[in-house]
Amino acid sequence: MIVEEIHRDLLFYKIITIIDEKYPAMLKTIKDAPLVLYASGDTSLLFDAPAISVIGTRNPSEAAFLKTKFVIDPLIRENWVVVSGMAKGIDSLAHKLTLNENGKTIAVLGNGFHHIYPRDNKRLFYQIEQNGLAISEYPPNVPPKKYHFPERNRIISGLSFATLVIEATEKSGTMITVDQALDQGREVYAVPGSPHVPQTKGCLKLIQEGAKLVITHEDIQKDWETQGLYWYKCM
Repeated sequence: MIVEEIHRDLLFYKIITIIDEKYPAMLKTIKDAPLVLYASGDTSLLFDAPAISVIGTRNPSEAAFLKTKFVIDPLIRENWVVVSGMAKGIDSLAHKLTLNENGKTIAVLGNGFHHIYPRDNKRLFYQIEQNGLAISEYPPNVPPKKYHFPERNRIISGLSFATLVIEATEKSGTMITVDQALDQGREVYAVPGSPHVPQTKGCLKLIQEGAKLVITHEDIQKDWETQGLYWYKCM
């Protein structure tokens, strides 16, 4: 049961506790599951499947847009939910591409709803509120803190069947989400690129270490159909 609703303009912030029926079952299976989720938008997306987290560098290469669009557009059209962190770069790109295709997207924030970060993404946040879902484990009045963002990464990966890395440098915050996904038993995919491009070296390293190389969306779709659907039903 949703225990509280806070009115802001024409929208409502919903508070969902870990004992509520509307708390997503997938999150209950992870370590340090958030006890409370603050939500704004369509909370039914928390139960839609399949869902994939799309993550990457805050400073993408010139090729990042085409790579992201090529892989996730077909998934969006197949009603996949795209989960990301609304950070600059790949995160924002994933949300925008999904909204442009009238798809389903969830933004997991490292701050309360009254302190949108980055500030340049305020408009994107409002679009996600109205056409998708924004969630945070932090109350609305809590500003962003540096340590919030590694913390929220476990929620991004925890809501998803798999994590897709579009671009990442060798030493990147993206790798924290990858580590969380692996710890949670989620699939990890990476898009390859030239070794001469710093933003793709992290992906190449992930593939070298066992992440699944993605050539097209079919690589992800097939895994969902052969193993992910059964896995989700057992949640």
